[in-house]
Amino acid sequence: MSALVRTGIVGLDEVMHGGIPRNNNLLVEGPPGSGKTTLGLGFIYHGALDHDEPGAIVSFELDPAKLLRDAVGFNWDLQGLIDQGKIKIIQTSPAVLLSEFRSEDGAFAASLVAMGARRLLIDGLTPLRLYAEAHDMPFREDVHLLIEGLTRLGVTTMVTAEKDESMTGVLAHERFVFDTIISLTREENRRRVQRRLTVLKSRGQDFIGGSHTMRIEPGMGVHVYRRAQSRPLGSVHQPTSEERLSTGSLAIDKMMDGGIYKGSVTLVSGISGTGKTVLSVQFLTNAIKDGHKTLLVSLDEHPAQLMRNARSLGFELQPLVDAGDMFIHYESPLELDLDVHFDHIVKLVEEHGIDCVVFDSIAVYEMTSRGEVADYLYALATYFKNRLATTLFNYESPELLGVSQISEELKGSHLVDNIILLNYVEVSTVLRRAIMVPKVRGSRNMQVTREYTIGTGGLLLVDESDSETQASAVPQLPFSSYYGLLSRSPSRQSPVIEEALARGAEMPESADLPTERP
Repeated sequence: MSALVRTGIVGLDEVMHGGIPRNNNLLVEGPPGSGKTTLGLGFIYHGALDHDEPGAIVSFELDPAKLLRDAVGFNWDLQGLIDQGKIKIIQTSPAVLLSEFRSEDGAFAASLVAMGARRLLIDGLTPLRLYAEAHDMPFREDVHLLIEGLTRLGVTTMVTAEKDESMTGVLAHERFVFDTIISLTREENRRRVQRRLTVLKSRGQDFIGGSHTMRIEPGMGVHVYRRAQSRPLGSVHQPTSEERLSTGSLAIDKMMDGGIYKGSVTLVSGISGTGKTVLSVQFLTNAIKDGHKTLLVSLDEHPAQLMRNARSLGFELQPLVDAGDMFIHYESPLELDLDVHFDHIVKLVEEHGIDCVVFDSIAVYEMTSRGEVADYLYALATYFKNRLATTLFNYESPELLGVSQISEELKGSHLVDNIILLNYVEVSTVLRRAIMVPKVRGSRNMQVTREYTIGTGGLLLVDESDSETQASAVPQLPFSSYYGLLSRSPSRQSPVIEEALARGAEMPESADLPTERP
């Protein structure tokens, strides 16, 4: 028989590295509504159904009818397992249960032996303690007797307890008695309920520490989503490749010294309307032509709108989706939970062998969980690097003209291998789009600023000679007069100077000197 008991709770066994040591006694503590009873009910149900381990449920407050009702809500046939003798619900009082364990020939222990019970849920410890204290009984000794008796019976026991911060000191001793302690929390953030699960200790095993997202889901019950930052980190054996992938634009590839290294992470930064999503579609559709499986994680646009916009530029995405070459995963920023989101992405990538991924846009992560975004993106980047998957992070820059920094939280460059800047520049009285590639690891990228337009086929770089022939009622400065995206804002001169320069005339002595806006 396995030394580990699989709880059957989705995600919890992963956190516990396969399960809990057999005969360990668990304490599950948390405030009302945190999911203690649901987790315990799942532990008993899945033990009987999936692992052939009969179990008993001791309830002080909920009658069997309510437990059966709750089980039906998760599509659990609890009644069927009761009829088969695999599960038994015992509704009793703290007084009766405590007296049973003080007796040498208690009927309770006999009933567990008779049904061959391997698991037990006592819901919960708090009524037992309150009863003992009210009757001046040695509750601490009773807990020891309870645990010792259950251990002799070979039963793995889960006990729930109300967690009240004002009673922390009172419960401290009881917590030392249990081998495994799982803490549940329930909080409201921006009017959304967020549940978390933390394993505080578990004797005889290692586990994944930290706070993990926990949800109570229809048809499933408790679902634990492992903390994204705990995913396997990079090592000295992280794979690399000499192969390069095209961005979908030969001109941009040239600026990057041949394209994007396979398995690298590229940050594409720019304000709305500069073509980040267009470049993403351009990259993914080209990757599909070269035999790659692709994923577009859309956090800004619904897939229907994204496909419509792509179609206007000559990209037909629906056939690629139908063929299983492109997956579009959309989640609303309003209900985004980073651990759950990471889990969805990982399952998609691993199930379909996806090796080219775009996140559009990671600014949503910053908005949703500002304090966690840097660690979360590091976990994402490391995960995809370990799979040698090529990744684009699109980022919505807050600056309209020029770029002084990527983000206060992200600090940008250490997370990624490559940076592509897309932005508007103001040349004379006209806004024009510009691209710059300031960073490409392992490459001799071109440190130049180029003008581009958006049209059929995606981002189209403009030759310098073409960029100076735009029709306008006001003479325009050549694009080459603009000196870089890497500044707060571009220089701007008075119309007198602009007109003189456009005509090639000498600058009047009374004209204003060039100034840079603050």
